[in-house]
Amino acid sequence: MFNDVYDVIVVGAGHAGSEAAASAANMGSKTLLITMNLQNIAQMSCNPAMGGIAKGQIVREIDALGGYSGIVSDTSAIQFKMLNKSKGPAMWSPRVQSDRMRFAEDWRLLLEQTKNLDFYQEMVSGLIVENHKVVGVKTSLGLEIKAKTVVLTNGTFLNGLIHIGDKNFGGGRAGERAATGITEQLIGLGFESGRMKTGTPPRVDGRSLDYSKMIEQPGDEQPEKFSYLDRIKPLTEQRSCHMTYTSPEVHDLLREGFERSPMFNGRIQSTGPRYCPSIEDKINRFADKDRHQLFVEPEGWNTVEVYVNGFSTSLPEDVQFKALKSVVGFENVKFFRPGYAIEYDYFPPTQLKHTLETKLIDGLFFAGQINGTTGYEEAASQGLMAGINAALKVQENDEFILKRNEAYIGVLVDDLITKGTDEPYRMFTSRAEYRTLLRQDNADFRLTPKGHELGLASEIRLRRMEEKQKQSNNFVNFFRETSIKPELANPVLEAKGSSPVKQSDKMFKMYSRPNITAQDMRQFEVVENYIKENELDREVIEQTEIQIKYSGYIEKEKNNADKLNRLEDLKIPKGFDYEKLKSMSTEAKQKLTKIQPVTISQASRISGVSPADVSVLLVYLGR
Repeated sequence: MFNDVYDVIVVGAGHAGSEAAASAANMGSKTLLITMNLQNIAQMSCNPAMGGIAKGQIVREIDALGGYSGIVSDTSAIQFKMLNKSKGPAMWSPRVQSDRMRFAEDWRLLLEQTKNLDFYQEMVSGLIVENHKVVGVKTSLGLEIKAKTVVLTNGTFLNGLIHIGDKNFGGGRAGERAATGITEQLIGLGFESGRMKTGTPPRVDGRSLDYSKMIEQPGDEQPEKFSYLDRIKPLTEQRSCHMTYTSPEVHDLLREGFERSPMFNGRIQSTGPRYCPSIEDKINRFADKDRHQLFVEPEGWNTVEVYVNGFSTSLPEDVQFKALKSVVGFENVKFFRPGYAIEYDYFPPTQLKHTLETKLIDGLFFAGQINGTTGYEEAASQGLMAGINAALKVQENDEFILKRNEAYIGVLVDDLITKGTDEPYRMFTSRAEYRTLLRQDNADFRLTPKGHELGLASEIRLRRMEEKQKQSNNFVNFFRETSIKPELANPVLEAKGSSPVKQSDKMFKMYSRPNITAQDMRQFEVVENYIKENELDREVIEQTEIQIKYSGYIEKEKNNADKLNRLEDLKIPKGFDYEKLKSMSTEAKQKLTKIQPVTISQASRISGVSPADVSVLLVYLGR
């Protein structure tokens, strides 16, 4: 049945598995995507949305490299919002509300049109390992499928246990069974494992809600998109979300169920996501707050199913229902399904290399929640990187690693394998020390040439990026070279409360002022004519504005990144014996021995390794 040896087998078809399969196959590797249910490819298990703070930057990076998440997010979007527009551009983060069913369908159709990709529906119960090298997988029906590399993207399915009040049952998602066998085998092979928890809110019938009592949350007036491809178009119509609040009465009703809550009665022992707490956790931890926001999010264009964002819970279903009925606008609510918590196995990611290949088993890669992360976007980016590196390994080509100053994806992977995580890891802009460089607007400049070199980003993508870069640079130079007289500049400056000028000056200087926008500059005929004559689109105009206004910050951050890269070039010999460094702290020796950093820079980021420890290492290696 499976006579061929696959180059890459991807186990699991969530966001990580889908990106891994797509990238490996698009790079020419004969790939098999094996999953327990082919109807649930790229299922949005939790909220029907992609992007958000820092996560939107990741989706744009995936798209720039030639992955599929940005395209699917755009084609299945029902609303677009650019978050944090009141802050600087390093903080701007795109987010879409998605049509859940269309999202999964679009992913499936894209994968089916991908060359070199086969599909198979069954549970993988184990790996075939010979001499510390993976050579295939075993299925629950006893089939053995051979492969040169394997990517595990098991999500919440590894020994998944679902909790609703005092009831619990095995499952990887509501209505789907858990995956068994793999954890036990990996532990037998020497891997360290742990348990994590995540949760999801009830889904309700939108026809039973009174939206007139809620606050409407429309999309942007001029919606943008994730994908840099021209053929993908922004939304022309959108669906609104709504916002309402809990109340002291709701909190009291929820508290009545605390003694039956698996969160508080000891049934759930594992750690949940700090930044996405359950509603019972919120009212317990923030007892001084008498209300919490709830976002009422439609699940698609035509369905009446609604996602109650902010009400994630594992309380008994009768408690969930009673409390939700007391929320403004939910007085007549009807449930589609209750919220639940799920516990699952993960493997601390310090057991991985930067390529996401495991240190213990050659050819075995981990991506997604198996590495302790939370979120579709974090999972998808790991899947992309694991799929790329599995394909490169088979082709005997150099590995592909993104540095911290090159991409949020680089920050994510480095954080995981260098620092590890003991709670579900979520990406934030604050995790990136070079966030002025890693903006959502320039992901194509940063990554499309790399994606093209890998064979993932098309020639069309590369040409479009180069044209955008050329137009932006030319427009910046136009402002540097064009002067403006006081009689033209001052009316605009004074209207914005900015001090007038006494003599002619370059437009660049005027545009650099913090309160002067692109819209202000377009009041000048010479600027508007330039835009029309050169047919500049919104992306180029925005890119130009950022380059002018933030040129000083960008330059400073580039210089800092260059200094860091010098430390990245200082390699530590493989298998280095830290015990011989007598003047290094014991904690540092233990951490360095466990993680085995590849460079001095990576060593300096390990928790427990001080600058003094790094100096000892530098002196020794310098000899």
